[in-house]
Amino acid sequence: MTAVNTRKADAAYDIKDINLADEGGRRTEWAEQFMPVLRQIKARFEKERPLEGKKLSACLHVTTETANLAITLKAGGADVALCASNPLSTQDDVAAHLVKDHGIKVFAITGEDNESYYLHIKACLEHAPDITMDDGADLVSAVHMIALDRVDDLPVPVRDWANGLSAAERKQLVDGMIGSTEETTTGVIRLKAMADEGVLQFPVIAVNDSQTKHFFDNRYGTGQSTLDGILRATNILIAGSTIVVGGYGWCGRGFAMRARGAGADVIVTEVDPLRALEARMDGYRVMPMAEAAKVGDVFVTLTGNTTVVGLEHMKLMKDGAIIANAGHFNVELELEALPKVAKGPRRVREFVDEWILDGKRLYVLGEGRLINLAAAEGHPASVMDMSFANQALAAEILAKDRGELSNAVHRIPPEVDQDVAQLKLDSLGVTIDTLTGKQEKYLASWDEGT
Repeated sequence: MTAVNTRKADAAYDIKDINLADEGGRRTEWAEQFMPVLRQIKARFEKERPLEGKKLSACLHVTTETANLAITLKAGGADVALCASNPLSTQDDVAAHLVKDHGIKVFAITGEDNESYYLHIKACLEHAPDITMDDGADLVSAVHMIALDRVDDLPVPVRDWANGLSAAERKQLVDGMIGSTEETTTGVIRLKAMADEGVLQFPVIAVNDSQTKHFFDNRYGTGQSTLDGILRATNILIAGSTIVVGGYGWCGRGFAMRARGAGADVIVTEVDPLRALEARMDGYRVMPMAEAAKVGDVFVTLTGNTTVVGLEHMKLMKDGAIIANAGHFNVELELEALPKVAKGPRRVREFVDEWILDGKRLYVLGEGRLINLAAAEGHPASVMDMSFANQALAAEILAKDRGELSNAVHRIPPEVDQDVAQLKLDSLGVTIDTLTGKQEKYLASWDEGT
């Protein structure tokens, strides 16, 4: 199970081992080669310093790609603090590299327990950020719990810290915030719910909703890295397997495409009739999870919702079924119900826990955490290049437009999306046509028909 870390975060950093920095540096440099868009933004940031004097706290997966984002933000003048957005996604050598070689405050240890996870979030809040950068909205939601005087709803380490703040200090924590950015579908769902309730205290830019993020990161990144994580954890043969894909959003589309490409018989489950229809017309079998549970060999959830695979589904599964999650939080699987009715867990491989339920063996991968980061290295750098370019540019927008954006969830401006796509094409050596004057005139007029 998850390793326990009992150390407390100090003022500077809390990582596994600073001596891992050299390896982390080499791997971060390797990833940087495949991130030409972010590299160009970094070069401009070094000259213009758009984030000068700003404190930025980020709750992201601490990977080589994230390291290049953090280095870019610092190049832009930001004072950066970083904690992990998932207990199993931190690459300890990368954390060490950021601390030792770049002076970035990092609070993240792979396998950290729940208390340590929230101690690290507390450390990023103590940084008194002007901007937060989230992957799941844990940081920004903690700020709002404090702002709305819902401190008792916070996890204990954050609650104890918040209870020690004066009313003026709590007010300053929120009033000092310029805004936030959000990387994930799950986080955007939470933030839009806050906006709908009228409690959002500052503007948020939904990086996840940019086309250069969800079209590519969610589809091609999640598709490849999820398959990679499953293979590293299990070494099973995908060809001939029946794989059940829970959800047909961009992440589900990407994984279904990759699984089919590897020879799997793919079943899709959905609650949205349009997405279900799309999956059927894309050539997949579509059925309820209760039916899929009886025939699937591997189950993967990618929805951003809760209890997609419930205990009632697990009871229907065949002996040897494999269950994994590629949605942001492990609540997509009803794992808390297993200890009450099943025997286990027994660790049979590094990322595989065996449970015996009604005499059948069920295998849960990566403790239900994001399998692409728990057992593998997450998305390839070349696709994160666009996502993190959007993150850096979103932070720049917040810094420049302070006070001009409403307290709502905003999308990246379309022209920024276009610029990122063009930079990516340039890096690939791809050229495209441009509209002629005649074409522009035609598209802007209404009086010319057949």
